[in-house]
This record gives sequence, C-alpha cells and structure tokens, in this order.
Amino acid sequence: MARSAAFPTYHLEKEINGLVCGVDEVGRGPWAGPVIAAAVILAPGHIPEGLNDSKKLTAKKRNALFAVIMAQAHVGFGEATVEEIDHHNILQATLLAMQRAVDDLPLKPDHVLVDGNHLPKLKCPTTSIIKGDNISLSIAAASIVAKVKRDKLMQNLSKIYPEYGWESNAGYGTPQHTKALSLVGPSRFHRESFAPIRNLISQGISIRD
Repeated sequence: MARSAAFPTYHLEKEINGLVCGVDEVGRGPWAGPVIAAAVILAPGHIPEGLNDSKKLTAKKRNALFAVIMAQAHVGFGEATVEEIDHHNILQATLLAMQRAVDDLPLKPDHVLVDGNHLPKLKCPTTSIIKGDNISLSIAAASIVAKVKRDKLMQNLSKIYPEYGWESNAGYGTPQHTKALSLVGPSRFHRESFAPIRNLISQGISIRD
C-alpha cells in the first residue's frame, strides 16, 4: 500500500552549492517559557535515519534522534527570552532566536533554509519554506533538536513551579495549566504579552517570584 504522507528529503540541499543549514523553532504558542531555535548542517554521508517533523515523532524517538544529530551534524541553538518576547512580540523574538541559532553554528553556512514564511536577518542567502520540516531533512533535524532542547528546559522550570505541569505541557495552555493560573497566578516565566496572562494581570493578580 502506498504511503499517503510525504516525508522530508535532501533534494533541496543537493540543489544548492556549499554548506546548507536548516533552521526551525519551537515555542511560539506556549504561554510560558522562551522560544528556542535550532540550526543544523547535516553531513551528506551521515544523515540519521528516521528524520521527520518533530511533531510526528514520539518523545522516545525524538530523544534518540537528538543524540545522533548532535553527534553527526553541526548544530547551533538560539533562545529568545520571555522578556524579549514581551518586548518585541512573538514573531520578532522568534526571528531573533533563529538568527542566534545560525550565529551559534561552528561553521558558517552558505545558504539557510528556514521553516515558515518569515526570514531572520542573516548574512547569507536564505530561503523560507512553508512546512519546511515536512520537506527538508535539514529543517526536520532542526525541529527535532529544538523540540528536545526546549522540552528539557521546561521540565527543569517545572521543578521550580510544579503547579503548571510544564513537564508535560511545555507551557501550552492545557486545562491543568489554565487551572493552576486561576489558583496561584502567573510566574516570572509567563509571557505577560499573551492574552491569558495579560488578562490576569489586568485583574490585579501579581506575578510570582
């Protein structure tokens, strides 16, 4: 039976001369925590098997691929803090995290493939690809390492504020997260510019230290 779903390939990378980097981000939608971006330059002869959009993989598979990607590829990470998200807006903060991820690479790429339809300000040619993590293996790899990196960060933050369930919801607006906000209020890791948090603050509810 033929597969109905498309899988990312290395075709785009092969069409471009030089080192090609894939960039993706994780964390635009959550109510808490930073945005994390990753930049990945795959080695053509050592592309890990099973790369795909991180959302289509189990946590176990993502963690396994994370280790392989970190060992076999060149990887850079970038973060935009909650303060930067609130100051700039989520889109601009995301582009800033992407720029930092590319700057963090040990090698300078000749071309960058970016997931989505907005481009960060970079010093090399850049191409935006909508749903790029379903098209480019480099972007798929970036989506995986960014997801694992941010999930681990939110798991660590959940040890400081266990009420919100960040170890399982990664800061997204789940029922548990919503209920905790109504009971104990927002923390210093919540995004004050996001409507659910902004509404609580407008009601006179203070930010927890």
